[in-house]
Amino acid sequence: MVQQLYGEYGGGTMTETRDTLQPCQGVPADVEELQALVAMRMPFGKYQGRLLIDLPEPYLVWFAQQGFPAGKLGRMLETVHTIKVNGLEYLFEPLRC
Repeated sequence: MVQQLYGEYGGGTMTETRDTLQPCQGVPADVEELQALVAMRMPFGKYQGRLLIDLPEPYLVWFAQQGFPAGKLGRMLETVHTIKVNGLEYLFEPLRC
């Protein structure tokens, strides 16, 4: 879906077109955060020691239903969950060590 945005620009009207289905387009990703995400290992549980990006999707869905842990680990698990349930695992490939 493409949305037209209007705003005042120097006394005239400026029109900007933005693809609302890709809201993060043009927003730089935090490379260090992504590198930390692909290097982080699960610190506990059945999959202790496994890279977060290699956790099975059903395990991540379970966390989503039960609630992600607080803090950085929870944010990382939630990010991996979002990427996997949307079929975007291919994004991890260029980031693997």
